[in-house]
Amino acid sequence: MKQFVVIGCGRFGSSVAKTLYKMGNDVLAIDGNEEIVQSISEEVTHAVQADATDEHALRSLGIRNFDVAVITIGSNIQSSIMATLIAKELGVKYVVSKAQNELHAKVLYKIGADRVVFPERDMGIRVAHNLVASNILDYIELAPDYSIMEISALLEWEGKSLIDLDIRSKYGINVMAIKHGDKINVSPKANDVIDKGDILVVIGHNDDLKKLEQ
Repeated sequence: MKQFVVIGCGRFGSSVAKTLYKMGNDVLAIDGNEEIVQSISEEVTHAVQADATDEHALRSLGIRNFDVAVITIGSNIQSSIMATLIAKELGVKYVVSKAQNELHAKVLYKIGADRVVFPERDMGIRVAHNLVASNILDYIELAPDYSIMEISALLEWEGKSLIDLDIRSKYGINVMAIKHGDKINVSPKANDVIDKGDILVVIGHNDDLKKLEQ
């Protein structure tokens, strides 16, 4: 379990916060709007009304102790930059910031953001999965219960065929494709072997896919 602080809980931010919490993580949601804080309070660990540009307020909330800060402040670029700067200066290990445009992104990187995202409306779930699991390379929600995931081959899979691994029986998922360097094996056969560095594209129920997240 990781500890996340999500600063700015608009449509994107609340999506990230709720998804991280559903995945079993400790989530502190911060927003300046009391109504937003009230609406999200039941779906995260803690929700607090605070000014994201107030260093004293963020310090008193202990955000330096969190593993990841996700700065998802909407249209106010200055507030976004200030919140990112404060999070880094307070010692948050990994800071992800939402950018409005390329120039905004450049500034965020210059002041220390570890990652900058350009979210579309419903990308919060995808980002949350990328943050939690280091072996998950991409995540696309197909329906409320089913998703497609790109995953780095697990160490114990290397040198074994799909039939040996019996992934469908063991994990309840299906392998759609195997990426090996620049080559993509679409609809792999049962005797195809997983090599070191391979990337698997799998589809399955979200509960089953969670078993692959490390």
